[in-house]
Amino acid sequence: MSLLSLKSRHWAVLQRTLDTGFALLQWLLPTHFLSLLILRATQITHEPVKNFLIGAFVKIYSVNLAEAEFSSVSDYPDFNTFFTRALKPQARPTDRDPAALISPVDGRISQAGLITDGTLIQAKGRTYSVAELLGSPQMAGLFRKGHFCTLYLAPRNYHRVHMPADGRLREWGYQPGRLFSVNARSTRRIPRLFARNERLYATFDTDYGPFAIVLVGALLVGGIETSWLGPVTPPHGQNAGIYRPVSPVALARGSELGRFNMGSTVILLTTAETVLWRTLMPGRDVRLGQALGTWTALTTLHAER
Repeated sequence: MSLLSLKSRHWAVLQRTLDTGFALLQWLLPTHFLSLLILRATQITHEPVKNFLIGAFVKIYSVNLAEAEFSSVSDYPDFNTFFTRALKPQARPTDRDPAALISPVDGRISQAGLITDGTLIQAKGRTYSVAELLGSPQMAGLFRKGHFCTLYLAPRNYHRVHMPADGRLREWGYQPGRLFSVNARSTRRIPRLFARNERLYATFDTDYGPFAIVLVGALLVGGIETSWLGPVTPPHGQNAGIYRPVSPVALARGSELGRFNMGSTVILLTTAETVLWRTLMPGRDVRLGQALGTWTALTTLHAER
């Protein structure tokens, strides 16, 4: 055995050991309590404290405040307002092709591909089901043989979630759950991670087919909000269920759909043969407004015209 192969094997063993240790630690931690503490800390308005927290975060994670609506640390009344900051107009131009299905967030692709018999890939050797993720067997049936794209939001990313296409809200659901970390180490070791964590999904109808978007909570994620309802969590678990809008909710492509108070993961689902997806390699960074694919029905419509 070569020295290189031996080093690779030792590294793989070390990585599995670290992954397992981190996963076990999370099973033991009071993650909801910790997330609530972090949320309270992010709402501190005492100027020296909040300026220190924001400034340290900007330096550690190399946050680009030049593209934010407010570029000075002192402009933000608390850390949470900074974390959920808006961007300057045109900081994220939307793809000009009206047929483009755009990325709803700034993030990194962790997995993407076909939904095979209702099953999505979480990581190598790990899968979970659409029915588990949504908690709605009827809605899960729409996406049983569709496509998915999982987008991880790192701490430095912009943390608002936007519409990937024009859509009319059909239903939304909130599933309480754990708050495991959603980083690569956790996805490799914790089975059915995204179906275990607290999450909110929304299904939208478009002129070209439905899509679903799932906002997955995570360790230290203190809250999830939507544009039509406002804060959903915290408190955790009180709004569990599946809902249909009382009055019509229509959102334009690129408009804000929701946001995370601290970061997490977004999963985008489409039905079979409605979107021609681009090559989406795991590990690739994407930005809000960037085309992830093309609506095939819209392409056909234009061709017929």
